[in-house]
Amino acid sequence: MEDHRPVVGNFKLERDEHDRLVLVDETGFRYVGVEAVRAFPISDPQHAISICDVRGRELAYLPAWDTIPSGIRETLETELSQREFVPIIRRILNHPHDAEPAEWKVETDRGVTVFQLESGNDLHRRDPNQVMVVDSHGIRYLIPDITKLDAHSRRMLDRFL
Repeated sequence: MEDHRPVVGNFKLERDEHDRLVLVDETGFRYVGVEAVRAFPISDPQHAISICDVRGRELAYLPAWDTIPSGIRETLETELSQREFVPIIRRILNHPHDAEPAEWKVETDRGVTVFQLESGNDLHRRDPNQVMVVDSHGIRYLIPDITKLDAHSRRMLDRFL
């Protein structure tokens, strides 16, 4: 089981060979798969940023952007922009193959896009009717209510759930 201890002092952020975010503390201890989370993403996005381990436990707290060294700040900006970019899927336009990876062409609230779905494990039910889809680049797409999808989209989605 991974040791849990808040990070005190200097740390760095890097990506591993699987493109996961890794926090390395000043002793060299590596926390793989960390996530950056804003406490107030809409009302105060420049303050109160946490870096959490894979279980959601806070490892580091960053009170404000101006206290973060530039290299870490750039990594966090990229990470947060990916995390907070969540297009809404309105329709599945193609017939994705059952073989993995499958190419999906979807209509979102931001336009039409094509992405790769590595496996059915990249579809996550958030409640009985809501599904989060994570593409091969880690971009998250949301289907807020599968019952509101057209018949074709529901059929295609059912094949992967």
